[in-house]
Amino acid sequence: MQENEGKYIFGVVKVGDKGQIVIPKEARTVYNIKPGDALLMLGDQKGMALVKTEIFQSVIDKTMESLTK
Repeated sequence: MQENEGKYIFGVVKVGDKGQIVIPKEARTVYNIKPGDALLMLGDQKGMALVKTEIFQSVIDKTMESLTK
């Protein structure tokens, strides 16, 4: 793992036959990702990012609340 002012390179991961990837142990440690955690996948034309849903939980709650009204 390489770190530069809070930015990391964790290495290369491969996509398996079922579209799954393994998040490197170092990344799971840095971001405190545990089995069963929910991750939000974001993306644009340049790439993708995974974010723990708890970061966006209040926004998600408000959005879901408005959808059920």
